[in-house]
Amino acid sequence: MYSESELAGAVEAGALTPEAAAAFRNHVAASRATPAVDEEHFRLLSGFNDIFVTIAAALILLAIGKLGGSLVAAMVGAGPEPHIIGANLIGGGAAVAATSWMLAEYFTARRRLALPSILLLLGLVGGAGATIAGLFVINIPWLETSLHITTELQRGRLAGVVAAVAGTLTALAALVHWRRFMFPITVAAGALAVVGVSVGVITSLIPAARDWVNAILLVGGLGTFVAAMRWDMSDLERRTRRADVAFWLHLAAAPLIAHPVFHMLGVFDGEIGAPMAALVFALYLFFAFVALAVDRRALLVSSLAYVLWAMYSLFHQSGAVELSAAFTGLVIGSALLSLSAFWHPMRRAAVGLLGGFARRLPPTQQGALA
Repeated sequence: MYSESELAGAVEAGALTPEAAAAFRNHVAASRATPAVDEEHFRLLSGFNDIFVTIAAALILLAIGKLGGSLVAAMVGAGPEPHIIGANLIGGGAAVAATSWMLAEYFTARRRLALPSILLLLGLVGGAGATIAGLFVINIPWLETSLHITTELQRGRLAGVVAAVAGTLTALAALVHWRRFMFPITVAAGALAVVGVSVGVITSLIPAARDWVNAILLVGGLGTFVAAMRWDMSDLERRTRRADVAFWLHLAAAPLIAHPVFHMLGVFDGEIGAPMAALVFALYLFFAFVALAVDRRALLVSSLAYVLWAMYSLFHQSGAVELSAAFTGLVIGSALLSLSAFWHPMRRAAVGLLGGFARRLPPTQQGALA
C-alpha cells in the first residue's frame, strides 16, 4: 500500500502526472465508497523486512547500551551508588543515541522504513534523555552540597528541575531529528517531551501541584490536539507529510486528554453507578463527535477502556454477573463496527452541524480533488 505522501512525492518527482494521481485517488475512493481522507492511512509495515530490521536494530541498541554503560562505569571506577548509576546512564544513553542516529541515516533517510524508524527515534531521544539525566545523577552529591539541599522537599524540587532540563534537551534532540529526517512521528515525540518538561517544572516549583498532575496533563493534551489540528488544517486532503505529522500528534494527544478526564472523575475507583456511567457514555459520545468532525479515530480508541468498564459495571449491577463481559463486548463491539461501516454518512452529518467551521475540516464529498 502506498501512502498519500508517497503519491505526492511521485508527482513531485515526475513519476506520475497530477492528473494520473488524482484519477487514482478518485478510483480508490469510488471503489471503497468513501473519500480518501476518511481512510486515515497509516503505514507501519511495508513488508516483513521491517519487522526483521526492527528486531535486529533492537538487539544492537540493547547490546550497545549495555557495553557503553559498562565501559564508562569501568572508566570512572568505584564510587557511591549514584556515581555508578550515572556512569551507566551516560555511557549507555550516549552509545544508544549515537548508534540510533547512524542507523537512521540509512533506514530512515534512505529506506524510509516506518517501524524501524520509530524504534530508532525512540532510541535517539531516549538515549539523549538518559545521557542528560546521567550527568545530573553522577553529580548529585556535589549538587546537594553546593545547593545546601538537606530535606526531602528540596530533593523533590531538584528532581523536578533535573527532569525538566532532561526533557527540554530531549525535545531539542527530537527537533534536530526532525530537521534532518523529517520523520512524521518526531513532532509527536517532541510534543510529549514538552508536556513532560511542563509537568516537571510545575511540580518542582509548586509541590502542591503534584495533586493536579491529571489537570496539567489534560492541558498538555489539549495543546497537543490544537497543534495536531494546525497540521491537519494545512493539508485538508491529506496528501502530504503534514497529514502524517497530524496523525501522530492526534495519537499523542488522545491519551493525554482521555485518561486525565476519566481519572479525575474516578471511573476506576470502584464499581460505578448509573449516573457516573451515563456521564462516561456522554463523554464518549462527545469524543465520537469530535472524532467524526476532525476525521481522526484516536480519541475513540484512547477512551474505549472507560466506556467498556462503565457498561460492564452496569451489566454486573443488573444481575448478569457471569455474562457481563460478554454482553459488554457484544454491545460495544457492535457499536464500533457500525460506526466504522457508516463513518462517512455520520461524519457528513456531524460536520454539517458545524456551519462555517466545516471549511477548515477535511472534505466529506465523494472522491478526491485534482
